[in-house]
Amino acid sequence: MFDRLPEYPWQQLKPYAAKAAEHPRGAVDLSVGSPVDPTPWVIQEALNASSNAPGYPSTAGSIEFRTAVVEWFERRRGVAGLTVDQVMPTIGSKELISFLPLFMGLGPGDAVVQPVVAYTAYTVGAALCGAEIISEDDPAKWPANTKLVWINSPGNPDGRVLGVAQLKAAVDRARELGALLASDECYAELGWGKWATELIPSILDPRVCGSSTDGVLAVYSLSKQSNLAGYRAAFAAGSADLIGGLVNLRMHAGLMTPHPVQRAMIAALSDSEHVAITKEIYRERREVLLSAVLDYGFSVSDSEAGLYIWATLGEDCFVTVDRMAQLGIVVVPGIFYGESSNRHVRFSITATDDKIAEGALRLRNAIGLTDR
Repeated sequence: MFDRLPEYPWQQLKPYAAKAAEHPRGAVDLSVGSPVDPTPWVIQEALNASSNAPGYPSTAGSIEFRTAVVEWFERRRGVAGLTVDQVMPTIGSKELISFLPLFMGLGPGDAVVQPVVAYTAYTVGAALCGAEIISEDDPAKWPANTKLVWINSPGNPDGRVLGVAQLKAAVDRARELGALLASDECYAELGWGKWATELIPSILDPRVCGSSTDGVLAVYSLSKQSNLAGYRAAFAAGSADLIGGLVNLRMHAGLMTPHPVQRAMIAALSDSEHVAITKEIYRERREVLLSAVLDYGFSVSDSEAGLYIWATLGEDCFVTVDRMAQLGIVVVPGIFYGESSNRHVRFSITATDDKIAEGALRLRNAIGLTDR
């Protein structure tokens, strides 16, 4: 009964992490996307002030929390007109992503579409209910039995950003098929290049979905923009009927976001200053690491937003992973994110400043660029 899912892929990294640890100065782990910087004090204060919470929290979320999400969507994502009935909190975003196909009643004979380069949780969600997983970026090629489509913009691991026209084409095709289109948007505040100043479009943008949010769902997490991975702080928004149905299912399952976490999310959503500070920290780390990755000889693909550098040496990804491990650097093989990615690796910029600088130094030392 426990064989529906393969072994957790990161187990395959253990031998390479062990090799990296043998480096005289230890391992530089650039494989994980978990924040290492402190949770902003404004959020910690809100959590501390709400620690007296003897009663059960609302599965639907408090009115104050849902209002904060509605206001945030208008202020930070350019999405006006949402109501509190279109929002609910989730226990991190991965929980909803993994269980959404099950909540929808999907099973054998149904198809779940994911990007060609895809975060692993979409496949897990399909496998849990026995649905077929399809990796396809072209909406015209989505099959007739598609019931759920996942898009991810900005993408993990590739940092690809979908523009309004691409998002609209996805929405139109999903509606044609009668499928739910769910958009994983967790890195939307962390854009680089032109996206450093332009708003990254949301699936709920009227330019994308028109005057109705029917058939679309946006999923967002505060783990990255606010260093809240340990809080499991996230939310979803879509049509009121869809959200109402999901809330009802989650009530039956006892899936509730703790009241103190909801209060912490209100503080996070209401304060833009800490997000700007966090983004600047990551921008500086990205510049240091990206420059060294390019100097070493990698070609970088996409990487327009998010916390990763998606790069290739044109060789099998595990050869590259081993090559990096010999330098004491741990990176993720692209094959974890789809068969088409077997020549890419993912570098994370979530390590400390010192670790990022050390990783960059090792890359340059490896090719004799020690004067940088």
